[in-house]
Amino acid sequence: MELTTGQRRLLFVIVVLALAGLGFYLVTSRSSGGPPAAGAAAASSTSAPATSGATTASAPPAIVPAATPVSTVGGAEIYQWLPFTAADLAAAAQTTVAFAGDYATWSYTEGAAAYGAKLSSLAVPKLAATLENEYGTAGVAGPRTAGKQVSTGTGTIDSISSFGSNPTSITFLVTISQQVSSTQPAKSTTGQYRVTVISSGNAWQVNDIELSGLGNQ
Repeated sequence: MELTTGQRRLLFVIVVLALAGLGFYLVTSRSSGGPPAAGAAAASSTSAPATSGATTASAPPAIVPAATPVSTVGGAEIYQWLPFTAADLAAAAQTTVAFAGDYATWSYTEGAAAYGAKLSSLAVPKLAATLENEYGTAGVAGPRTAGKQVSTGTGTIDSISSFGSNPTSITFLVTISQQVSSTQPAKSTTGQYRVTVISSGNAWQVNDIELSGLGNQ
């Protein structure tokens, strides 16, 4: 079915509104049982996480309820025009939030292999390996160890940036917040990222993460 320009715009608005409700649930459920904030610290700001102090356990993944049916357009369910279902959207959002938290949660006592292993269940192998290498880079790992840095991170989905098919993918705009403690004064940082997840079998995995250019610290 060919959509008019007005229908395509309305479709995107409905998807964003549906995601907003899902994001609110994810945020409230994670905040009710999330890990205590570690103090902030001096950590250099890069697209890859800076490492810190004592090991901090990340919060358990939020449980996403069955997605609420979305409004229709012209009497037709909007998901017939999308490359994913309501359940897919909920699962993709859950993977994104879990990845964002693990990506920004680390300790100076945690080696690169351990950091990469933590991300391997949520990211495609190539991305997990890239982030592991960045984590272990001397210019990042050295200051992290010297400053005994520890970071606790959380992720909040702001909106859908885009989606596609072959493979099915969804790109979310995600705000990632970190509270870092170290031998220096505590520091909090916040940045906005584009996180792309792709459908992999019966699961979703993060395929890419990059600064959106809208972050601030």
